[in-house]
Amino acid sequence: MMNKPRLKEFYKKDVMSGLVKQFGFKNVHQIPKMDKIVINVGLSEVKENIKVLDVAIADLAAITGQKPLICRAKQSVSNFKIRQGMPIGIKVTLRGAIMYEFLDRLINIAIPRIRDFRGIDLRGFDGYGNFNLGLAEQYIFPEINIDKSDKARGMNITFVTTAKKDEHAKTLLKMFGMPFKKEVVSN
Repeated sequence: MMNKPRLKEFYKKDVMSGLVKQFGFKNVHQIPKMDKIVINVGLSEVKENIKVLDVAIADLAAITGQKPLICRAKQSVSNFKIRQGMPIGIKVTLRGAIMYEFLDRLINIAIPRIRDFRGIDLRGFDGYGNFNLGLAEQYIFPEINIDKSDKARGMNITFVTTAKKDEHAKTLLKMFGMPFKKEVVSN
């Protein structure tokens, strides 16, 4: 039997009551929660070297603990030298316990390892309670073996919440410990 993720327990004990206190939700189902986390890695260099795909899959699988899905081009684009059906990226969708474990490792281990970190930009919210975060390199995760990885590859991480407003989602992520930039209030 696997232990429950630390952040899931924290959500049930502290975050839910804090959100109810702050926003006055009347029903338990109104309280925002994490729905899923989607991690995308674009692989433009696959056109020249198909072995890049195997290295990127191994890296993302080590980070997430789940085998990535290969995304293929839906149509040919001659300007980008892409044929229909060519692999152009990989993605992983995390839900449940694995999602909370990844979120915990991202906030407490990976983000503090970013060089010259000044906080996560608040412009990543989409207006529907979801948040997008772009990372420049995968080496901030301790699971990556730098000797086996060929180059620094960026990734996009999308946090999908059940929140209806960005303000609710921002508060949810802040309560989990997401280090956002301080908001500058102008007069």
